[in-house]
Amino acid sequence: MSFRPLNFGRWVIWGATAIVFIAAPQIFGSGFARALLAQMGIWIVFALSYNMLLGQTGLLSFGHAVYSGLGAYFAIHALALIGKGALVFPVSLLPLVGGLAGLLFGVIFGWLTTKRAGTTFAMISLGIGEMVFAASLMFPGFFGGEAGVSGNRTAGGPFLHIAALTFGADIQVYYLIAAWTFASMVAMYALTQTPLGRIANAVRDNPERAEFIGYDAQRVRWIMVALSGFFAGISGGLSAINLESVGSGAVHALVSGGVLLAAFIGGVLFFFGPILGAVVFVFFAFALSEYTPAWHLYLGVFFVLLVMFAPGGLSSLILLNLRVVKFGKFRRLRDPYVGVLGAGVALAAGIALLIEMTYHVTLGIGTGPQVRVFGFPFDTARSESWIFAAALVAAGGVAFEYMRQSFRREWDAIAVEIEDWRRDNPEQDR
Repeated sequence: MSFRPLNFGRWVIWGATAIVFIAAPQIFGSGFARALLAQMGIWIVFALSYNMLLGQTGLLSFGHAVYSGLGAYFAIHALALIGKGALVFPVSLLPLVGGLAGLLFGVIFGWLTTKRAGTTFAMISLGIGEMVFAASLMFPGFFGGEAGVSGNRTAGGPFLHIAALTFGADIQVYYLIAAWTFASMVAMYALTQTPLGRIANAVRDNPERAEFIGYDAQRVRWIMVALSGFFAGISGGLSAINLESVGSGAVHALVSGGVLLAAFIGGVLFFFGPILGAVVFVFFAFALSEYTPAWHLYLGVFFVLLVMFAPGGLSSLILLNLRVVKFGKFRRLRDPYVGVLGAGVALAAGIALLIEMTYHVTLGIGTGPQVRVFGFPFDTARSESWIFAAALVAAGGVAFEYMRQSFRREWDAIAVEIEDWRRDNPEQDR
């Protein structure tokens, strides 16, 4: 679907993305769902900005929350000044304040961190992250101490003089976040198509050869850190508007670890990978955490399994299956997929039941022996509940292993057929 001067396929994808952003809060209309969608938008920008370092430039950072957190602090201070009448500035542009703050600190910290690459860069970024977090507790005048800094997003008055548009309602905040998310996605994708984006890939793959053709690898890394800080600051500004408060947790190492997980879950080698990863991570951290205290365990297990069996992330799984669809062989995988997924769901349900009952016995037994899992009550004091869970795990495990082997045989056969066809038809494969 690529025709010069227009790439219709690209227009279709971006148009579909815009439609999803517009329609999502209408389909999922509850307050919790809209709050979840808003968090997904913020984390999409955050994860994509992180992938500018890891996926595009090959820089593993353990302190990326510095840029989003400081951007959030500057945005919330600007919002507080707007509320006091000391600053006349539209609330809808506050993410730009956060972005400029992230850019500023990206220039400052990037000059230091990019002196070296690899493990050294990762360790320096971790040290800077810890330094900024310590400063957030040492200087309460700016960081607000443990209470943080708060503001009122409706203080700036109506947007475009429309009386009802004050960003007080959650749906209005969502659409503001969605607009900034979409614009940031387009900008970051456009950056990957520029000479800077291409040379950043060259520095990632082979910095010595990039030096041989006349580019300063350290300068390229520095520029990418600064630009990544800009977009991370935008995500921080959006978070400040959404929550109307920023605390020291915004610059905590846990946030940096979270965005690292999100990028890896989605896949760092593809632009849309961090988008998928951000959605999955928000589901675990903000949705699943509402229902179980064991969400950290589920996230960890999911991440480990993904790294073991799909190191390219969710995006690599999607592209591999699209390749099978392209060659018209996906129908052969339909039944194996149903078997693997069905057995996997049974196995996961049994494991989750064991985990929830164990958590209840150790942490929530004071509320009684009963715990509800998947909407059904289970009595942890009765052996039948534990036997049922163990039997479900055993049966699901046996069925999953059998179906996995069957699926693997069919998948390998299809892969061989595709490679044979490509070898015999090199002209048609282009």
